[in-house]
Amino acid sequence: MAEGLRMAVAVIGNVASVSLYAAPTVTFKRVIRKKSTEEFSCIPYIIALLNCLLFTWYGLPVISKKWENFPLVTVNGVGIVFELSYVLIYFWYSSPKGKVKVAMTAVPVLLVFCAIALVSAFAFPDHHHRKLLVGSIGLGVSVAMYASPLVAMKQVIQTKSVEFMPLPLSLCSFLASLLWLTYGILIRDIFVAGPSVIGTPLSILQLVLHCKYWKRKAVIEEPNKMDLQKGNMEKVNLEKGGFEMRDMEKGNLEKNVKLLVTAARDP
Repeated sequence: MAEGLRMAVAVIGNVASVSLYAAPTVTFKRVIRKKSTEEFSCIPYIIALLNCLLFTWYGLPVISKKWENFPLVTVNGVGIVFELSYVLIYFWYSSPKGKVKVAMTAVPVLLVFCAIALVSAFAFPDHHHRKLLVGSIGLGVSVAMYASPLVAMKQVIQTKSVEFMPLPLSLCSFLASLLWLTYGILIRDIFVAGPSVIGTPLSILQLVLHCKYWKRKAVIEEPNKMDLQKGNMEKVNLEKGGFEMRDMEKGNLEKNVKLLVTAARDP
């Protein structure tokens, strides 16, 4: 019964996590369409890639006992494919200066992972100490990854609009965090449950912000529409005033020409 419950939670958690990994595809479709990375940052995807690498390694029999953490291998293996694809697309469409920045960030991150893998595999004789090393580092990286929504939440509070924090993404984040927290508690693994201790409250806060500001979009757009109409009226008045000035100048010019012609005819 307990084993069946753990497997069910792990499978549903995998589905929710894969949905999270797939969410940035919308952003990168835009990058490919415009052939530019614009103002997007590659740092979150490199951090997410390191997180997936660490927890895939954590779930393999080299670190864990046999296949006790097999669900971690499946979901983070899919995550590696997604995050690596995002980094490569970003690198391809970034400027020469941007390519250097991506390389200077991604290469050290990959070297750090390789060093962690080698040390954990050969410097420690038992699974307990290996899990302690890889799990502790993975926990720290996960905290950094889960802190990224704070930027979006700050923007929501400032603009009073949830336009830049999609509801499906917030829901998937909440479900994934809650399910992996539950799974970590069921298997009694602090390194699996730990990241979700931070991720679950943050995702709940995102949903609270959605409930508070989901109607504010129309309120924000209406003044913009009025300002646009006002700007159009001012533009029309300005053009009208310009036509009137040109007509007056034309009239004065014709009057001066007539005076000159009259003066020339008179002896």
